[in-house]
Amino acid sequence: MGTDEHTSLAGQFLIAMPGMGDPRFTRSVVFLCAHSGDGAMGLVVNKPAPDLYFSDLLEQLGIELGAGGRAIRVHVGGPVETGRGFVLHSGEYAIADATLKVDERFGMTATLDILEDISHGQGPADCLLALGYAGWGPGQLEGELARNGWLTCQARPEIVFATPDDQKWAAALRSMGISPSLLSAEGGRA
Repeated sequence: MGTDEHTSLAGQFLIAMPGMGDPRFTRSVVFLCAHSGDGAMGLVVNKPAPDLYFSDLLEQLGIELGAGGRAIRVHVGGPVETGRGFVLHSGEYAIADATLKVDERFGMTATLDILEDISHGQGPADCLLALGYAGWGPGQLEGELARNGWLTCQARPEIVFATPDDQKWAAALRSMGISPSLLSAEGGRA
């Protein structure tokens, strides 16, 4: 990292704590795509978009679902730019000048090319489509972390891509060795 004192949390999960105070993020698991002194950007990976399907989205964009294509679940990635799509995907897939390589396990691409590839069976092995993102200005995420709004841990592809949405929050906590039942919002403080 050189002389930069900032430790990037890109490639980590943010796991919403019960007392975080922002109802938009209740029981959220956020995958951090980017984090620097300029702020942070992440995608909520466990909130499916109600009544919105991949086929509907492709139709709106004029993309045809090909024979080898697959439908993927659409998620609400966060409250910022909710009309914009972001695909979090496995690290083997990349589009030159379009994919943010988070680490060797994850990439994020926000161009129509990836949706066309997925619809024709040529996309990444694993992917999650999110509309909108969660964003933090300089120092904002650090403040929320200092106030215990989030727990952080290494993101796991099997949680992002293979765990049912309603189980991701508990699975992320268990990956840290924490029992979700210990984090009841009704629990008192010692």
